[in-house]
Amino acid sequence: MEKLDCRGCLEGEMRAACLENGLKKFRANQVFNWVNARGVHHWDEMKNIGKQDSERLDRVFFIQPLTVLKAQRSADGTRKFLFRLADGESIETVLMDYDHLTSRDRHTLCVSTQVGCPVGCPFCATGMDGFRRNLTAGEITGQVLEISRLLQQEDPKFTVTNIVFMGMGEPFLNYDAVMKAIRILNSENGQNIGMRRMTISTSGVAPKIIQLAQDNPQVGLAVSLHSVRNEVRDTLVPINRRYPLQELLEACRYYSDQTNRRVTFEFALHQQNVSKEEAEKLVVLLKGMLAHVNLIPINPVIGSDVQKAGKERLTMFKRVLEAGKIPVSIREEKGLDIDAACGQLRQRLECEEYASLKQS
Repeated sequence: MEKLDCRGCLEGEMRAACLENGLKKFRANQVFNWVNARGVHHWDEMKNIGKQDSERLDRVFFIQPLTVLKAQRSADGTRKFLFRLADGESIETVLMDYDHLTSRDRHTLCVSTQVGCPVGCPFCATGMDGFRRNLTAGEITGQVLEISRLLQQEDPKFTVTNIVFMGMGEPFLNYDAVMKAIRILNSENGQNIGMRRMTISTSGVAPKIIQLAQDNPQVGLAVSLHSVRNEVRDTLVPINRRYPLQELLEACRYYSDQTNRRVTFEFALHQQNVSKEEAEKLVVLLKGMLAHVNLIPINPVIGSDVQKAGKERLTMFKRVLEAGKIPVSIREEKGLDIDAACGQLRQRLECEEYASLKQS
């Protein structure tokens, strides 16, 4: 029998596996809590489970921690973590803190769903290294568990409050694993993160937007739009060639109609798409939709020739949307000094530094 990944098991799956192997059902509840609420790495950390049952559990399940290769902290407090996976591949995850925005601090984790990315947007560093593979549900939840474990060493009360699936990869091209990870992270016996505090960002996989509305209407949706013209979007977001704007917008309207939730449209501004005409067409495109536009100043990426738009042009673009009664905001730039901002994540360090860390 192949062992099951504790971090990738729903609680019900864990109970069924325990019963099949002669273990009491309550052991599964205990293990799930130790792994998914407390982030333990080893059976001997589970203080209320005896040695005999630990040995039996070890024959059924495995715990696979992620290894931190590098942790960086930005001047604004944003943290970026480079994790090595069990097969030697690596991913990056970003933690953003927003103090006292509401009645409590908000700790938002930007989680990766793939090693690399197959979409190939020219202004995004992730796709420049190519696509390697999908992450498992356990590797997705593992990012949350490892960072919670690390930060609780500094502050025992630390918890991840919000998750955005906006890191490396296209979440909807790894749909099943992402949806399973969401259910695990939502469990009251685990991280207990509310469904409405999780958001999936997509480059525009229209059929999966429809499926999300049907499968889990509580989860938020963000769409990387970046242009209102198919001929431009074909270059900026190549998946547009498969799911062009009309099909994408129909899926977004379906999501809003089914969930009564607004769609966040992400619009990375650079010299190709920052014209007044583009802004006016965006107003027409989104008129009457339950939508919000998040303007993103394009971030510098080594190897990309996409040029950042000036602040005055960005302000102009925002005013056109406001005049058209389209809700709009400019995304706060966080983590720019450690390459942790939007579009800057890669799955590896550069050259000798990465090689030496990988061998350690």
